[in-house]
Amino acid sequence: MASERKKKSDSPDPELSEEEKAHIREVFSERIVPKLRRLQARTGNLACDFAGEKYGRWTVRFVSRGTDFVITDFEFDEDARGVDLDF
Repeated sequence: MASERKKKSDSPDPELSEEEKAHIREVFSERIVPKLRRLQARTGNLACDFAGEKYGRWTVRFVSRGTDFVITDFEFDEDARGVDLDF
């Protein structure tokens, strides 16, 4: 298992295309931002599974800007796990 983990970390991280980033931003804005407002969030990281299963190992870093939220970074994380914001 340790060698398998090392092998995975030796491979380069995948890249998101500009179209994929735009898709994630659009879904984030439509589905996630209203939830972040209700939770009075300001900054954080979220797994991108909200944009589709194939993005589940990607995370976004976001910050609030006035009443809106902006994605400031995308990062690949093999250990990323989604969180339910509907509570």
